[in-house]
Amino acid sequence: MQTQTQQKYYTPEEYLAREETAEFRSEYHDGEIIEMTGGSINHNRITGNIFAYLKYLLRGQNKEIFTSDLRVWVARHKRFVYPDVFLIDGTPALHGNRTDTVTNPSLVVEVLSKSTQNYDHTDKFRYYRSIPSFKEYILINQYEYLVEHYAKTGKGEWLLREYEATDDKINISSLNLEITLSDIYEGVNFDMEREFDEGTL
Repeated sequence: MQTQTQQKYYTPEEYLAREETAEFRSEYHDGEIIEMTGGSINHNRITGNIFAYLKYLLRGQNKEIFTSDLRVWVARHKRFVYPDVFLIDGTPALHGNRTDTVTNPSLVVEVLSKSTQNYDHTDKFRYYRSIPSFKEYILINQYEYLVEHYAKTGKGEWLLREYEATDDKINISSLNLEITLSDIYEGVNFDMEREFDEGTL
């Protein structure tokens, strides 16, 4: 979730220096710094479920799962971004030998919020698609049972599958494993979001 700050051009080096001392994280969008806002309880429950599930199933394999504490550099579009959850197949490729920034995610998971869902569906997906190692993209709605799964099938071709039932199984083909919506949404309380929305009208 982001809010745009003052219009000023920053170099990538200036951005990285700011991030080292910043109280709150920001993304870098080709010269602009975009502040990140906090996530909801349900957002954190979903990201935690995904991370824990994949971490357990992938133990002992040469694959590693990360959360939004680690940055991804998208070189073609000059973006530093913080995916909610992402996976690297093999050894992390570091950006400029920085241990806080990588360049080779193969799977990215984003939990949608009302302020970022359009961006996650459009421009951000386009940025991720420019990464050679990127194979699968999972978008999770935090307000209802709905998951969109994009899998790369060929050069410039992506297959979309949507899931809405709690017993639906998502086949993550690049990892050769399945996860159900009930696993993803474990502990999530949709009524909490509706009550919040009603209270802010």
